[in-house]
Amino acid sequence: MLILICDAFDKSLPERLAKFGDVTEDVARLPHAEVALVRSKTKCTADWIAGAPKLKLIIRGGVGLDNVDLKAAKERGVEVRNTPAASAVAVAELAFCLMLAVPNKLVEAHNALKEGKFLKKEIKRTELFGKTLGLVGLGRIASEVAKRAAAFGMRVLTYDPFVKRSDVAIMVPTLKELLGQADYISMHVPLTDETRGMINSSAIAAMKDGVVIVNTGRGKCIAEEDLAEALRSGKVGAYATDVWYSDPPDPASPILSAPNVLMTPHIGANSKENLLRIGNEVVALLESWVK
Repeated sequence: MLILICDAFDKSLPERLAKFGDVTEDVARLPHAEVALVRSKTKCTADWIAGAPKLKLIIRGGVGLDNVDLKAAKERGVEVRNTPAASAVAVAELAFCLMLAVPNKLVEAHNALKEGKFLKKEIKRTELFGKTLGLVGLGRIASEVAKRAAAFGMRVLTYDPFVKRSDVAIMVPTLKELLGQADYISMHVPLTDETRGMINSSAIAAMKDGVVIVNTGRGKCIAEEDLAEALRSGKVGAYATDVWYSDPPDPASPILSAPNVLMTPHIGANSKENLLRIGNEVVALLESWVK
C-alpha cells in the first residue's frame, strides 16, 4: 500500500505510518497511491480524484471537508475521513487570541513602539469582562472558545440549529436574536449552501453598532464586500480573521484594504501540539481502516 502525504503534517508522521506500507511525499506519485493525506492546501477536486485511479481513502487532517469533492469521491468508491477532535484547542486559542488583541490594541501598540512612538495616553483599551459573546455554531472549537470566554467573565450565547442543549453557552432560537445581543461574534460553522455568505448586509444590520467579528471558521461564510462596507462605516468595529476565500487571499479582496481588520494566514490548526494530535488521529484511522 502506498500512502501519499500531500500537505504539511508533523515530521514524525512518515515514520509512524511506515508500518502500514510505503510512505511518500512526492505528489507525482498520486496515480499510484491508495491512501492520500491532505490538509487545507490540497484541493481534492473531481479531476484530482480521477488522477488517482488506485485511491481508496482520503484522510483530511482537520475539521472541514470543503476542499474534498465528496460527490466525486463517493462515485469513485473512495472513503473520506477527517480528524475533527484534534484541532479544537489550537483553533479556539487563536480565536480567543484574536478576540483579546482587538480591544487591547496590541498590534497598534506594538507597531507604534517599533516606530519610536510611546502612545500611552492615545491608546484606549476596552475589556472582555462583562461583554456578550455570540457563537455562531457550537461544535468542538466553539465549545472550547465558550469555556475561555466564561473564564474571562463574558456572557456566552450560541445559535446552532443542530444543537439542542449546551452546558457552556446559552442557546438562542434564531441567528438574528444572537446578532442583536452580541458585542463579539465568533464564527464556527462549516461552509454549506446555507452558511455561504451568511454574514451579509442583512445580518450586519441586525448587529449592534461597533460589534467585533472573529472568524476562524470559513472565509466564504462572510460576504466580503458587505463586511468591508460595514467596517468603513463603523457599523462593524473590527474584523479579526484567520480564514479567507482562498489561501492565500486574492490581492483584490476588499478585506485586505478595509479598516480595523486583524489578519492571520490560516494558522489556526498549525500548533506543534495540534500537528501531533492530528498525526495520532491519522494513525488511529489507518489502524481501524486496514483491519
